[in-house]
Amino acid sequence: MKIKLVVIGKTDKKYLNEGIDLFQKRIPHYLPFEYQIIPDIKNTRNLSEEQQKEKEGELILAQLKPGDELILLDEGGKQFRSVDFAAYLEKKMLGGLKTLIFCIGGPYGFSQAVYQAAAGKVSLSKMTFSHQMVRLIFCEQLYRALTILRGEPYHHE
Repeated sequence: MKIKLVVIGKTDKKYLNEGIDLFQKRIPHYLPFEYQIIPDIKNTRNLSEEQQKEKEGELILAQLKPGDELILLDEGGKQFRSVDFAAYLEKKMLGGLKTLIFCIGGPYGFSQAVYQAAAGKVSLSKMTFSHQMVRLIFCEQLYRALTILRGEPYHHE
């Protein structure tokens, strides 16, 4: 199974990019991983929040191929402990899924069309993080889950 992380806009903080890069190099030791950046929408000052979500939604949905499963990183999603997230991933892997896509939306969240296309939602915390910081947190948690599945000593419990 391949895992793809789709995000809206570039990460402009050097320290976050360094952390994301670190995990982007580690994750492929366990399974194929792709980090897909959808460029920010131009001229958002002329768009309502809903229009911006719609435009971003079209770009997100364009990433999907038949057989892909879309999971949204969303504050209203299911929360996991790290070991439970590892079990969740393992179930997806054993289910014969070709590509599992996790998506971090733009500043206003997701359009209704994206919510309808998604197979589920995952929340990383009850706390609110910047969309850029969530990228690093997710990559670290994905790496952690993969090391848990391999029985490696990265995670301590």
